Amino acid sequence: MGIRIRATGTSRSADTHSVVEHSGRAARQCLEQAGIRPDQVGVLINTGIFRDSNTVEPAVSALIQKAAGIGLDYTRDDARTFSFDLMNGAVGVVNAVQVAGSILSTGSTEHVLIVAGDTHPSMTKSSADAEFPYATSGAALLLEKIDGPEGFGPVHTATSPGTPAGVAYVDTATMGTVGRSLMTVEREPDFEDRILLAATEVAQAALADFDGAFVALIASTPSPQFPKRLADALGIDQDAVRVPDLSEGDPHTAALPLAYARAIAEGTLVGYTHVLFVAAGAGPSAAATLYQLGTPA
Repeated sequence: MGIRIRATGTSRSADTHSVVEHSGRAARQCLEQAGIRPDQVGVLINTGIFRDSNTVEPAVSALIQKAAGIGLDYTRDDARTFSFDLMNGAVGVVNAVQVAGSILSTGSTEHVLIVAGDTHPSMTKSSADAEFPYATSGAALLLEKIDGPEGFGPVHTATSPGTPAGVAYVDTATMGTVGRSLMTVEREPDFEDRILLAATEVAQAALADFDGAFVALIASTPSPQFPKRLADALGIDQDAVRVPDLSEGDPHTAALPLAYARAIAEGTLVGYTHVLFVAAGAGPSAAATLYQLGTPA
């Protein structure tokens, strides 16, 4: 049994800065690409962190589910879709893959939809800057269970001791009446070096029993250089690194699905047998999984 990516969806249009809208669009695109109905999605997992107007309730997953047009009917015999937020920073998508695999292995649903994306809570900009280093976007992965070896391997996770290396918060002492549009992001000077150590640890664990040479690397993008630094640490050729469009900055939680969707669209995974997904961020924490591609990629 394998858990594979059936379809992907992305949204980076500048006509909205709402992460609910971007994630909803990505979800709809996913379903259209796969050719499945909304009622065939049993679970939706949202891994985004920074949300419209710092929304706390309801769960943002429910708002995205509505924007995606999933589970909007309430008659007695309608299929039910359960949605929830899984919040673990840049690592969330890989955590969600692990949860989705457990759900799909029970046979209780045909598909699990993972969505990711972030925005500045003011919803006034889409590009990263010095104060808020994340670009606005939305991305989605539709997962399903299949017979055969294609799909995700075990998920390896790690956390490092000490301070979290990076934090984000709303300063309640100074926010006044505009707290819903504010966010403070702070990174320690060695932020990237520390998350690189955690990323290397989990990536090496994911590759431990793998002896193939045709591995592409998709990793978090706290800086444009981070995936290539990780490749060097793992002994992977930098030409095997695949990244999302970083012209507006780091897409944070959506980095991995955006990079994978881009690689599939551009055909740059042809010739590779596997993709190593590595997510790393504040904590420091990291997670990695080796994905076996179908034939052809």
